[in-house]
Order: sequence, then C-alpha cells, then structure tokens
Amino acid sequence: MRVYLTRHGETEWNTEKRMQGWLDSDLTENGIKAAKALGERLKDISFSTIYASPSGRTLQTAKLITESNKQKEIKTDERLREIHLGNWQGKTQEEIKKMEREHFEAYFHFPHLYNRNDGETFADVQKRAISFWNELIEKHHSGNVLVVSHGMWLKSLLNYLKKEPIQHLWDGPFHHGTSLSIVKVNNHQIEIETEACTKHLI
Repeated sequence: MRVYLTRHGETEWNTEKRMQGWLDSDLTENGIKAAKALGERLKDISFSTIYASPSGRTLQTAKLITESNKQKEIKTDERLREIHLGNWQGKTQEEIKKMEREHFEAYFHFPHLYNRNDGETFADVQKRAISFWNELIEKHHSGNVLVVSHGMWLKSLLNYLKKEPIQHLWDGPFHHGTSLSIVKVNNHQIEIETEACTKHLI
C-alpha cells in the first residue's frame, strides 16, 4: 500500500501569517492552482479511499485534487485536524510573539517544551496522528490512499514514522501547501519514498 499525504493549499490566513488551528480561512488563488496542479500530478493514481480533515481548507483541497478523475467520496476524520491553538487562533504570529513570547519561542524552536493550558501540545497532535495511522494500516493492506491534512499534523506523523523525538519535529523539509509525501507500507514495514515534494508547483 502507498499512502499519499498532503497539506491543504495556501489560505488567506497563511499569507497573513495568522494562526489557524481549528479555525479556517479560504484558499487563495495560488492555493487553488496548487491543488489543481497536484491533482494533475496524481491523475493516473487510483485511490481506494480519500481521507481529509473536516476543516474547510482541507476539504476544498481534497475536492480540487480529485475533481478531474471523479474519485470516490471524501471521508472526514476529526483526528486529522490541525493542532488546536486556543486563543492563538485567528491571531498573527507577531501578535502572539508580543502576547506570549516564551510560549511562541517554544512552539517554533523547542516543540517538546511547548505546553499551554489553552489548546493542544504537539504530543497531543501526534497521539491523534498515530491513532489514525494505526487504524489506516489495519484497514488497508494494498492499493493507494490519499490523506489531506495540515502542516503540523503531517510533521507530527512523519516525526513518528521516522522514530524521532518530538524535539526534532521541525527538522526536515517544510510542508508547503499541497506538498506531497508518499509512504510505502508493506507488512507493517514503513518506507518514506517522498517527503514534502513540491515538483508539481514548478
């Protein structure tokens, strides 16, 4: 089995460096173009199942990716949501930095130390990601599966699959909008074939 993992396309709040979490904003024109470009890249792949976070930006991205070949229905799963950021949601990074500098620095530089009373930790997100992943590989033993989620969710899952500690969460490539990661699963053996690839955006 191959699992195709991607992030939603660029949103209005992404361009404003505004933290979204469980809130939402519309895809930009560039975000829509990128999702369609990924759809063109994947047009010859037949997906047995398509999963997406219930957020509007991920659902719209999933529909744009799969619209050309009229793939199966998109199944939503709450475990695919982005990290919940409490009262940071809807605020810009600059606003948060002024409001809670210590937590802001932990979020972006020391993820294992990020812990606020309001919202989730990275460990919380990773726990959700692992739960979804384990269920996925139990349900699907062959074919291709598409998963459309969020930046921190994807980083959390790949961090787990690479067996790295949370403090290395930000290591590795950045997951730009619609970047593609492909994970091959064979008898529970994991191989990350592609990580955060954006060649369809060139």
